[in-house]
Amino acid sequence: QVQLVESGGGLVQAGGSLRLSCAASGRTFSTYAMGWFRQAPGKEREFVAAISWSGSMTYYTDSVKGRFTISRDNDKNTVYLQMNSLKPEETAVYYCAARRAALVSDYRIPSKYDYWGQGTQVTVSS
Repeated sequence: QVQLVESGGGLVQAGGSLRLSCAASGRTFSTYAMGWFRQAPGKEREFVAAISWSGSMTYYTDSVKGRFTISRDNDKNTVYLQMNSLKPEETAVYYCAARRAALVSDYRIPSKYDYWGQGTQVTVSS
């Protein structure tokens, strides 16, 4: 069992930055691949970024490439999402998720993740 707690959300102006954190419980964090997803009101949950258990592989949705960075610190049981040059359309609840399986072609699919946090609100004002 893994419990995930996100933090770091808030209100930021367009073009600003935020760093989200996701703290995980349990001694097996380093064996899980991790992902960040977001969900805006009235929309489906969408993939943002993912990182392998070792941190050696990262994946991003096209719209955030070059602006967002996913990273992890296995000693601290924490995964991060650094978000720069934020846009108003990126206003959403951001969720972190963990999966036992390696990151293969299905890493964009929410149902392929085993554990979820409660989410943290990110609001980008124009």
